[in-house]
Amino acid sequence: MPAIPPHIAESAGWIRGVVGQLHRRLRQVDNAEILTPSQSAVIHRLHREGPATQARLAAAEHVRQQSMAATLAVLDTFGYLTRTRDPADGRRTVITLSDLGTKTVIGIRQHRDEWLAAALAAELTPAELDTIRQALPLLQRIAQH
Repeated sequence: MPAIPPHIAESAGWIRGVVGQLHRRLRQVDNAEILTPSQSAVIHRLHREGPATQARLAAAEHVRQQSMAATLAVLDTFGYLTRTRDPADGRRTVITLSDLGTKTVIGIRQHRDEWLAAALAAELTPAELDTIRQALPLLQRIAQH
């Protein structure tokens, strides 16, 4: 791997730090600390990818099945999940979002978007906002690398 110029390494560190800070701030805003990051990740994954088994969710989130069982148990108590038998293999249980779980995910996303839109409007000039908008496709390319 060729040596990375110092200015690129500095930019990488700055981007990582800012993206991490924004991510943490959005997590604070999104659920009034009702859900842990793990619980939030699971309901967002189920919303994005659809039904899954506990084993598949554990693998996707890089946790042990026992840890995923504990996360799912809490989400069950909130009424966010529905469990059904797998029609292809009756020994397995398929987990989906309940109507309340789906409404919760949509509400969290809407709340995040509203907070972020308000922050953009309050903190940036129109020219700065345009600069951010122009940089988004570039950041997306980096994220997909």
